[in-house]
Parts: sequence; structure tokens; C-alpha cells
Amino acid sequence: MPEVSNLFVCLMGMGVTFFGLICLILLTMVMGKIVRPKGGSAPAVQAAPAPIPAAKDTTNRQELIAAISAALAEELGTDVSAIRILSFRKVS
Repeated sequence: MPEVSNLFVCLMGMGVTFFGLICLILLTMVMGKIVRPKGGSAPAVQAAPAPIPAAKDTTNRQELIAAISAALAEELGTDVSAIRILSFRKVS
């Protein structure tokens, strides 16, 4: 059996890889056309939901911060007095 050069093996591997990737792309495009709904019209775009008005802050903010501090202290295994909260804001 004749010896195969390293360059030939490298080029053959890259060629097979690119051929396989091109086949995957083509198969994906064909499947997309087959599975596409036959309606012909573009799907209706739903209107964005109306923003929810900000609820009134009925909870006591200090109690909320105390509860969060207690949960953090429990998770970190430290005392509540060792935790200092510098800012507190709602993340939307």
C-alpha cells in the first residue's frame, strides 16, 4: 500500500468536512421549505401588550430590605449585622 502524504490527508479531511457542512445547509433549507405553512400570507404580528401600570408600593420598604438581608445572611452563613445594603432598586 503506497504511503499517503500528510498534506493529502489534511486536504481530504477539510474537503469532507466542508462537503458535509454544505450538505447540512442544503438539507436545512429544503426542510424549511417543506415544513413552511402553505398559507401564503405572512403570519399576523401580535401587538405588543400594554405596559402594566406601576403598582402602588403598599409594602413597607424597610421590611422588604430586612427580609432580603435575612435571606442573604442565611445563604452566606453570616450575621445580619455584617450585611450592608448600599442601594435597593427594582430590576425590570
